[in-house]
Amino acid sequence: MATAALNLDFLDLPSEREDNQLQNEVLDVDRFTLPAVSNPASFLTDTFQETQAEPIKMLHGTTTLSFVFQGGIVVAVDSRATQGTYIASQSVQKVIRINPFLLGTMAGGAADCSYWERELGRRTRLYQLRNKERMTVAAASKVLSNILYYYRNQGLSVGSMICGWDKRGPNIFYVDSDGTRLKGDKFSVGSGGTYAYGVMDAGYRFDLTVEEACELGRRAIFHAAHRDAYSGGTINVYHISEQGWKHISAQDSNDLYYEQYGLAAREKAEKEMNE
Repeated sequence: MATAALNLDFLDLPSEREDNQLQNEVLDVDRFTLPAVSNPASFLTDTFQETQAEPIKMLHGTTTLSFVFQGGIVVAVDSRATQGTYIASQSVQKVIRINPFLLGTMAGGAADCSYWERELGRRTRLYQLRNKERMTVAAASKVLSNILYYYRNQGLSVGSMICGWDKRGPNIFYVDSDGTRLKGDKFSVGSGGTYAYGVMDAGYRFDLTVEEACELGRRAIFHAAHRDAYSGGTINVYHISEQGWKHISAQDSNDLYYEQYGLAAREKAEKEMNE
């Protein structure tokens, strides 16, 4: 059966010659010259050197703390992630839940801390399955320290506190990307650590109640976040006891400023002075 030819004259399509001429006009190769450098791939680097411009430095900042008291361990952290002067996130979980009795904090590179502390969680779980008992805090911190020491000077950025309760009681170890491992009763790590130490040292007593200890940790993180531009967001507080860790609170630092500290505290003090 014969088929009728389709007539496309009404579309007014350009001829092949017209089409080639149109492409040459639009894509004129003379207009797209390569940079006059020996290696075109290095053009961006050469341009930075000629203009004395520097690429953005993605610096890190945070505030984390932990301390031992008569009721166990309090761990408090902020939730801000920064890339230089840019706020990348306000909702980072800087407490890594390694197992029900062990917590790790995050300071430095978020990816480095998160990956290796979760790897530590995997290893502690395998240890528990093989040996029918939990790995101690000292052993867990030593495992992480050995891993980071192996990768020393290869670009990792980790400043972590391994906190937990084992058969020896409450323990805190500081571990960083140089392989350093220190045992202590009070630590504050991050760009706002000096501010947090000031508040924590002033209010610390070993015989604090659980409520007082959690309030001290929360207040220390708040004042550090208020003074340190690289810290802020939500303040998370954890309590570790013989029964394991428990998430106590997660409060926005801005809300705490207007409701409990900062502005609210000044207004309360002024009111008491006037009375």
